[in-house]
Amino acid sequence: MSKYYYLIAGLPNIALDDSKMTYSVSEFRQEIEGQLSKADRKLIDLFFLKYENGNVVSHVKYPDRDSDSRGRITYEEFNDLYKALKDEEKPPKNEHIPPYIEEFFKLYLAEEAKDVKGEKVYISWEDRLAALYYDYAMNCGNKFVADWFELNLNINNMLTAITCRKYGLDKSDYIIGHNEVAESIRTSNARDFGLGDTVDYLPEVQRIAEESDLMVREKKVDLLKWKWLDENTFFKTFDIESVFAYLLKLEMIERWVTLDKTTGEKTFREIVGAMKNGSENALEEFKRNNNK
Repeated sequence: MSKYYYLIAGLPNIALDDSKMTYSVSEFRQEIEGQLSKADRKLIDLFFLKYENGNVVSHVKYPDRDSDSRGRITYEEFNDLYKALKDEEKPPKNEHIPPYIEEFFKLYLAEEAKDVKGEKVYISWEDRLAALYYDYAMNCGNKFVADWFELNLNINNMLTAITCRKYGLDKSDYIIGHNEVAESIRTSNARDFGLGDTVDYLPEVQRIAEESDLMVREKKVDLLKWKWLDENTFFKTFDIESVFAYLLKLEMIERWVTLDKTTGEKTFREIVGAMKNGSENALEEFKRNNNK
């Protein structure tokens, strides 16, 4: 396993309440990728697939939308794969595109071919892709990275389920993924979803869910994750896990530095209003705003 003594020793200290960015996530990637082993670069690339995911959805749903520059797979690469699958031809080999994206395209094309007019579709395409991404990431072979993605999946599912309960919606229609926590949330009617003895951060998530101020709630979620990163890298000071954790922390800071508070609060009020009116799109919007 590679050690990154000089790289990590030279990184500036950062905190969640920093008002300025030390690096953007893109700048940090450029700074470190030449110093990492090939295997460790793949772990960092795994993080950046979240931006590729946004570009994938844009490709099939919003083709005129600009791509997120933090992704490196080109529109042409996506389009070559999508077109081959649509024409039922052999997909071109492309080591940059992970297999779950091909699986997503197949699902999308299969659904598109059906006559689904009038049917209720609760799980958005963004969430279907996210579920495939989480599953792919949780099988990356690095326990810390896999656990990080599972933590995010669990928190998002817990917050979604609590919101469903609050507004009388069927949580099983909105939970994504197939790990033990997701299955327990889908099937259990207990207040703790049957997770009280297995998920130690559930009480904190439940307290966070009671927070009505969007900005405060978002910050508490990030604090929970920041604490998890610190605890789980304590004995891995110079390993790739600490490099990965630093990247994740930079992303949190970048988001808070650039977040428009007025817009965030307005969006939250609109989401809650939609939920109270029974909108079918309410949970999709809620989860997009809580999917970090």
